[in-house]
Amino acid sequence: MKRFLVSVLKGINWFMRLLVGWTHFAQFALQWGIKPRPEWFDHFLDQYWQWGATNNSLWVERGVFSRLVLKENSRMLEICCGDGFNARHFYSTRAKSIIALDFDEDAIPHARRYNSAPNITFVKQDVRAGLPEGPFDNIVWDAAIEHFTEKEIDSIMGAIVERLGADGILSGYTLTEDKTGRKSNALHEYEFKDKEDLRRFFTPHFKFVRVWDTIYPTRHNLYFVASQHAVEMYG
Repeated sequence: MKRFLVSVLKGINWFMRLLVGWTHFAQFALQWGIKPRPEWFDHFLDQYWQWGATNNSLWVERGVFSRLVLKENSRMLEICCGDGFNARHFYSTRAKSIIALDFDEDAIPHARRYNSAPNITFVKQDVRAGLPEGPFDNIVWDAAIEHFTEKEIDSIMGAIVERLGADGILSGYTLTEDKTGRKSNALHEYEFKDKEDLRRFFTPHFKFVRVWDTIYPTRHNLYFVASQHAVEMYG
């Protein structure tokens, strides 16, 4: 009986995955196939459609790498949090408290509705106008540094350094520009040429900087960790 019931449930769940995969693909086609495109991405599209369709694990890497350097019971700030998926599913079970910022008028209501947690406070705020008062143990700047000009990046980096103090850690993700020099997204202000190009934005502000990459057929990814002290990624 157990074997029969498990077989039935597997069949039902297989069908449900097909169904929700199709509906999430339809959402993606509408949001990203018709202009204007949003400045943030709903990662439930990755979870329920794109991961299975493409076998691209990029979206998981981003949450995992920042979680690896997230201090236990930390006071954390996420700037440009988008849909709030990473704040809830990767950071909220380790951080004591999270302030998650985004300037987009649609992103924050979405995050509050679909990715809330008791220790996350989602705030609509443009980081160019300033950051919340620190200190913070961790700051995450994921898939957003490319949305700012070089001058803005430097200004925001200065504010980050002030709020991290001597012991805090900055981490995040971005991508390189296309080999043709074209931007992968028209909303990006600056896309980085390579690891060294990204590194130069951190070295004036931090004593320890680590930048590494992962490469997929459609994207060359850059990850970073920066602090005033050496950071051990794997414990």
